[in-house]
Amino acid sequence: MTEEKSLNFIEEIIEEDLKNGVHKKIKTRFPPEPNGYLHIGHAKSIVLNFGLGLKYGGTTNLRFDDTNPVTEDVEYVDSIKEDIRWLGYQWADEFYASDYFETLYEYAVTLIKKGLAYVDDSTSEKIAEEKGTPTTPGKESEFRNRSVEENLTLFAQMREGKFKDGEKVLRAKIDMASPNMHMRDPVMYRIKHAHHHRTGDKWCIYPMYDFAHGQSDSIENITHSICTLEFVPHRPLYDWFIEQLDIFPSHQYEFARLNMTYTVMSKRRLMQLVNQGYVSGWDDPRMPTISGLRRKGYTPSSIRTFCDKIGVAKRENMIDISLLEFCVREELNQTAPRVMAVLDPVKLIIDNYDSDTSEYMETENYPNQPENTRKVSFSNTLWIERSDFMEEPVKKWFRLAPGATVRLKSAYIIKCESFDKDAAGNITEIHATYIPEGKSGNDTSGIKVKGTIHWVDAKNAQVAEVRLYDLLFTTENPAAEENFLEHVNPESLIVKQAYVEKGTSANPGDHYQFVRNGYFCVDKDSGDTLVFNRTTTLKEGFKPGQKK
Repeated sequence: MTEEKSLNFIEEIIEEDLKNGVHKKIKTRFPPEPNGYLHIGHAKSIVLNFGLGLKYGGTTNLRFDDTNPVTEDVEYVDSIKEDIRWLGYQWADEFYASDYFETLYEYAVTLIKKGLAYVDDSTSEKIAEEKGTPTTPGKESEFRNRSVEENLTLFAQMREGKFKDGEKVLRAKIDMASPNMHMRDPVMYRIKHAHHHRTGDKWCIYPMYDFAHGQSDSIENITHSICTLEFVPHRPLYDWFIEQLDIFPSHQYEFARLNMTYTVMSKRRLMQLVNQGYVSGWDDPRMPTISGLRRKGYTPSSIRTFCDKIGVAKRENMIDISLLEFCVREELNQTAPRVMAVLDPVKLIIDNYDSDTSEYMETENYPNQPENTRKVSFSNTLWIERSDFMEEPVKKWFRLAPGATVRLKSAYIIKCESFDKDAAGNITEIHATYIPEGKSGNDTSGIKVKGTIHWVDAKNAQVAEVRLYDLLFTTENPAAEENFLEHVNPESLIVKQAYVEKGTSANPGDHYQFVRNGYFCVDKDSGDTLVFNRTTTLKEGFKPGQKK
């Protein structure tokens, strides 16, 4: 009998609302601003909002908060939709805040007519100064008591484009002495003469987030508007607009955003990494973006599992990135086929194996599936990992060394006889002899070996580029660093030329466990040469600067 999972606090609220008939059916939404690519923090919100809709037989809308034409682009819209679908979700309806521009304008007119909004000619600096501080009340604007008629005329002229950017704003008339700074006559509309990706040049005034968001929720009859904790102080304003307009009473609920070690989530900082060339783009596998994680080899289910494990909390906390790695490692351990690949190759020549002979060795494809096998070519010339040979072995060294014996995985027992070096002292070739009776699966040699190493047939191998990705930052909490770029890990990407088994698939996104090396996936850059990205190591990796 499995233990029933406890409800998170939002699920408790929803179940209580459904039980008491507050709502017959729930409706959630995911409302990204299309000014960048989604990251793992957004994934948490996606999994939460869409998951609640699915769990309680409700629906979830996708609504783009496209109220700032200067920073938004269709490229981001398309990437957001792709990411949501990739995570395994489909929205009920697709909306844009710009769909509601006319309605929002009429809402603003309604508030002006009720004496609850006014046009202010003050500069943004003066408005900020007159707002006061959290401990001192603000000062009312000299334009606060304009007549309803004058405000209606000026607001209409703002829409008609008769004023320049920043010349006027529309503000709500609430309480300049409120202890909540967001209630001190917040700006509702600002002038922006900028081309909008959907409405073109129809509008030159755009609603602020706080005016557009709650009303958009209400228009769509969203029952549970779920956002992160930084919006707690905005909730009274969210409720005030809905109450004064007497529209559908959507309600806002807040949960802790995702903070994760060794990364940053700020779109501004992520854009710096892209624009300043620290990464190759938004989908660089070192980025915490969903597209970056996808390219690195993360699966939708591993990200959903991660979001499920971290849960939904009311207090901020820091999640260790190793939990994310654990989730994908656990999945790929069961689903990724095994392939032998040598990432730092040195040649191994088996002197007593006929150079004109080759054979195929049978080896497993998946763990715990002995019947699921593949055949791997074998000859007298192999590639092995340089790290599997030690000229002067240390104590308890069970791999290859002069005079030592090891098993070649799924093949023969071999004994190292000699090795060659170049002028710089680097090992160039290792010579060994094999034990014909020591073949894996049919070993009659009686020889006991303690070490097994993997290999690739040098006469029948594919050349591959392997990109070893590591943590992007050397400090655990780069988000707390003012000069966070100083903490970029110089070894976050190491590129190696490697050899993999012949016949390894070249389809971008295909996953493999490279035996003894880690989990990898085929990159979209693959062409004549295969390119593999390391998704994660076989075991929890070391952090930069940590002694191994």
